[in-house]
Amino acid sequence: MVSFITISKAQSLLSENMRAKRLQMGFTQEGLAKRAGVNLRTLRKFEQEGIISLESYLKLLMVLDKIDSIIEATKPEEKEFDSIDDVLKADNKKIRKKGWRK
Repeated sequence: MVSFITISKAQSLLSENMRAKRLQMGFTQEGLAKRAGVNLRTLRKFEQEGIISLESYLKLLMVLDKIDSIIEATKPEEKEFDSIDDVLKADNKKIRKKGWRK
């Protein structure tokens, strides 16, 4: 599926969602940053500009009880089968460990 959202828009939406969740849970910026082990300036920059490292983002999600949602969202989709023959064929296929596209 193709998404027409830009990277900057995605960053903005993620930071807005993080801020809304923080406020919903009653945390101040300072409180969330301290609990997550993230520098307060890092959290402020993320909420204002949408810029943060993956490690810091995951630390914040952990405190906000949302890390499982991100992990679930990035799982590969399970293939749906049309028949028992498809299931049997799938069992014989190897799981790809390397990509083929450059």
